[in-house]
This record gives sequence, C-alpha cells and structure tokens, in this order.
Amino acid sequence: MKRIGFVTLGCKVNIYESNALKNELIERGYEVGEPTPFCDAYIINTCSVTNMADAKSRRMIHRLAKLNPDAILCVMGCYSQTNPEALELDGVDILVGNGNKLDILPLLEDKLLDKSIEKKIAILDILNHKDYEPLEVTTYDHTRAFVKIEDGCENFCTYCIIPYARGPVRSKPACEVIAEIKRIVNEGYLEVVLAGIHTGRYQDQSVNLSTLIKRIITEVPNLERLRLSSIEINEVDDAFIELMSNSKILADHLHLPLQSGSDVVLEKMERKYNTDFFLKKIEKIRSVRPNISITTDVIVGFPYETEEEFLASIDFIKKVNFSKLHVFPYSMRKGTKACSFPQTQESIKKERTARLISLSKKLELSYAKRFIGSIVEVIIEQIVDDTYMVGHSSNYLQIYLPKNEAYLKKNVLVKIERVAQGQLYGVLIER
Repeated sequence: MKRIGFVTLGCKVNIYESNALKNELIERGYEVGEPTPFCDAYIINTCSVTNMADAKSRRMIHRLAKLNPDAILCVMGCYSQTNPEALELDGVDILVGNGNKLDILPLLEDKLLDKSIEKKIAILDILNHKDYEPLEVTTYDHTRAFVKIEDGCENFCTYCIIPYARGPVRSKPACEVIAEIKRIVNEGYLEVVLAGIHTGRYQDQSVNLSTLIKRIITEVPNLERLRLSSIEINEVDDAFIELMSNSKILADHLHLPLQSGSDVVLEKMERKYNTDFFLKKIEKIRSVRPNISITTDVIVGFPYETEEEFLASIDFIKKVNFSKLHVFPYSMRKGTKACSFPQTQESIKKERTARLISLSKKLELSYAKRFIGSIVEVIIEQIVDDTYMVGHSSNYLQIYLPKNEAYLKKNVLVKIERVAQGQLYGVLIER
C-alpha cells in the first residue's frame, strides 16, 4: 500500500479541502498520515496570507524534500497559486493552484506509476475562474464538523493577497450544502460550522447566506448548533439578525473582522465600512443577543497608522467591548496596493502588537467572568486527562468539567463555577 504524508498550513478552508482529498485518497486505497521518511509521496496544502505564511510554506517544502528525496513532492494551495515559480524549488514534482485541487490526484497517481514523468503544473487563471470545485469531506476528526460553502473573495482590500490567490466568489449549491449537513448530523455530529473565504458573500441563484441558514435550520432535523467561521460586518443583514433573534440553533458567537478602529486607516485599507457603521451594527446584534460573544481580527502597524490612529483603534475596541482579539502585525504583500505605501517600522509593529494582545487577554477574562454562576449548554468534545473533559458553549466559552466519558460528544447543561488562570470550570447539571 502506498503511503502519502499530508501537511496542511493555514485556514479552516484549507483544512476542509485537505480532509476532502485525504478521504478520496483513502477510498482509492492509499494510506494517509503524517509525513515520515517512509512515505511514497508528500502533499503540502500551503498558505500565503502573510509573508510569514509564505516563508513557512517554503520551509515545509524544503523539509519534506530532505526527509525523503525519493518521495514525490506535491505542493498545492495559495502559495502555489501566487508563486508558480515554486515548481523550480528543489524536490517539487507537482504544483497545483486553487480551484483545481482535485487535479492533484491523477497527477500524483501518474507520477507514482512512472517517476520519470517530467514535472507537472496545474494552475488556473484564478481571477477568471468561475466554477466551484466540488470537494466534500466524508469523515471528521472532531465533534465540530466544518462545511465549506464558498470560495474566493472580491473585496481587494489594499493589504490582502487572498483575492489573487483564491479568485472570485464561487458558492456550493444550496441543495448540496443541506444534503452534506443532513449526512453529518445523521452521523451523530451536533455542531456544524459554515466556512468559506468570504462566507458572507454566499450566493446560489436567489439563495444568499441568510436564506441558506434559514433553510438549514428548517430542513435539517436534530442539528443542535450552527456556527459561522467568520462574516463581514456589512453582510450581517436584517434577515440574519432576525434569525439570531428567533433561533437558538444559530450560535451565540460571531467573528466579525474589524482590522482597525481608526477611520483613517480603514479608508486606506479600502474596507467597506467605517467605525460608526460597525458600532451601530454591533448594537443591533446585541439588541437581540445581549450576551453574544463577538471576536475580531485586528491588523497592527498598517501603513499610515500613527500612534494617534493606533490609540483611536484601542479606544474603539474598548467601546465595542469584544470578547477576544486576533492580532496580526501588518505583513507587506507583493502585488497589493499597500505594498507601495510608506511602511511602519517593525519595532513599532512589535510593540503595538504586544499592547493589543495584552488588551485581548483582559477582554477575554472580563467576558468569561460574566458567566460565573450561569447555566449554559456545552457540547463535550474531548477527554483532557484523568480529571477533566472539555467542551464549548454556544458563545464559544471553553469549559472544563469533571471527567465522565458517558457525556463525550453530548450536549449537556453546565453550571459555570469559577475561572482559574484564565480558564473556566464548571459542573454538570441534570436536565
């Protein structure tokens, strides 16, 4: 049996696509697992969201090329799409971009049969690619199942390479999304996460994201929790807020990328909102979900971000009162508009990043403490050790409970009792 070593870098969409390919390889009779020196081939699903992601992708290519020089090395994904010259890196045999990842399977099988076949490249003109690639995962590693419903982004924010790596918006047909979720729920999964590159732009003919969510809630029996991986603030429409008001299935958590709390910087980023719009939408969301967890992304040290603009960003973050920040120092990307902007010193980025991470820890702890004494529903995900098991609530609080294997992968009532070292602990409550 041929063994394939698989490495996935980057986002949840990459993980989903890798798992779909792993499932297909297993069905074809291959053994799939972690890279070892004894693999017949390696597949790397790369990331290119930052310069650091590019560097990590290159390091992984070099590492696997040395691990077993005789193994076939396949590189696919965002780094491949934006760096087609990677085919010339030592050891690379096959290079596949986004939008045609399924092509890696026949290319790999041909190469396994005859290693003398010359190097192969399969990279589409992604900016003109219109078709949604029919990848679907059939087995899952965790109690929370991800379903990819969309690919591509057309925002073209000045700092971002992803539209050039992923191409225009393409959406999975709604009937296929619902059929996939029905199968997942029938297999015993309680929580489904809808994922995409620009999830809020989902559109299948007349079905937009809000319509799709309503259909999922209506048409999929026994689904306990539906979560979004991320959505832009200007795509949270009134229909979506109405769903949040009327359905407990829709998780009490939204990840809404802010990127900056300064209107000056937001304009330079060419984001599609300002802070006033963002705050008013947050207030509208909280009018129907007062205890919702709202997390966000913030880019630090973007060109034109003065200390004044950074302080304005901090003030706005405090005003919104997010429950957690994902902080990213700005990474200049060749091929984007911001590449030509005056750059912020690395030392300043580092110092501002540390300040925001410190603020995030305070916000996270403050939000968690609000729920001490509360009773919440928790889906138990795993046994941690001989003492504890752990799961997440609808509002994405991670809660540790006394170990009881009978409740694994079950939705249970939990009373949150305390917080210790930033972590919540609770006890089971009988229904």
